[in-house]
Amino acid sequence: MLKFLLRPILIGLATAIILLLAVPSLRPNLPNLFNKQPDVETIDAVNVSFSHAVHRAGPAVANIYSRQYVQGDHLKLKTQGLGSGVIVSDKGYIITNYHVVAKADQIVVALQDGRVSNAQLVGLDKQTDIAVLKVDMTNLPVIPQNPNYKAKIGDIVLAIGNPYNLGQTTTFGIISAIGRSSVSTDGRQAFIQTDAAINKGNSGGALVNTRGELVGINTASFQQATDLETYGISFAIPYALANKIMTKIIADGRVIRGYIGIDGQDMNAVAARLLGVEHTNGIIVLKVSPSGPAADAGLKEKDIIVSINNKKVVNSQSLMELITELRPGTHIELDILRDGKPLKLPLTVGEDPRD
Repeated sequence: MLKFLLRPILIGLATAIILLLAVPSLRPNLPNLFNKQPDVETIDAVNVSFSHAVHRAGPAVANIYSRQYVQGDHLKLKTQGLGSGVIVSDKGYIITNYHVVAKADQIVVALQDGRVSNAQLVGLDKQTDIAVLKVDMTNLPVIPQNPNYKAKIGDIVLAIGNPYNLGQTTTFGIISAIGRSSVSTDGRQAFIQTDAAINKGNSGGALVNTRGELVGINTASFQQATDLETYGISFAIPYALANKIMTKIIADGRVIRGYIGIDGQDMNAVAARLLGVEHTNGIIVLKVSPSGPAADAGLKEKDIIVSINNKKVVNSQSLMELITELRPGTHIELDILRDGKPLKLPLTVGEDPRD
């Protein structure tokens, strides 16, 4: 009996709803359920803005002008290069790119508050494309820095700089990859890859997160790295590396790197089978520089470096990081496999001749 009564009731309700939806004139006095507009608070909650991040970081991104003497007339200077720089200390230190100021006879820094100053070149590091400048100015805006931030694929980032001398500009994207070393000329650089546009003049500018904290130093587009025309692929030097290089430049005027004089390849299962060993970590030595510390220590081609001072060598990148952090003259011990047998080799670290 109940089912018999419910059926016509449900049919009637469905018919009424359809009529109300199809014929608006039938519902002039009904509550405004069908035409309700979202309130202003709802719209504001959905609206996404990164203005707070730009407000925090933007003032600390300066315009860098590289000037050179006119050929044949050392009384005249003309602007040859354009870039950006990031104020990272209230003492006046600014990080920019090596390629922005490498050939400069004079470097001019223009702040976003309108102040302009000549800059002193503290030092350069070609391998990481980092240069450190210093300006003698007070009340400098310093970019927010968070040493605990770790860049992750998918993080939203903003690139701030002075593209084409148009004035400070901010572009938006995500981190699309980390640890990119294949685009570096010597394979020693681990770039952050982003699809935020980095154009001419952005070099040396800031890559920041949505809190305005420094993520990296904008350095290159894919076009600069490979001479291919493409879009959506740009690179930045990680903040931690840039800060480390700056500290070394301030301390020594340059970057002093340890060196042992080898080229190697990461171990893998295929290489292990070919060499007849079970070990799949470490690196295979492919070349030993005849006059380098490794040759003096007796290291040979096809040796497998397993660890240095009991610190495991996972791949060529980890080996490079371990060695370059050592001061020349440091005594270390290599654990290697030669013909499948373990062997220890004492070695004295040299200084990288490429620096």
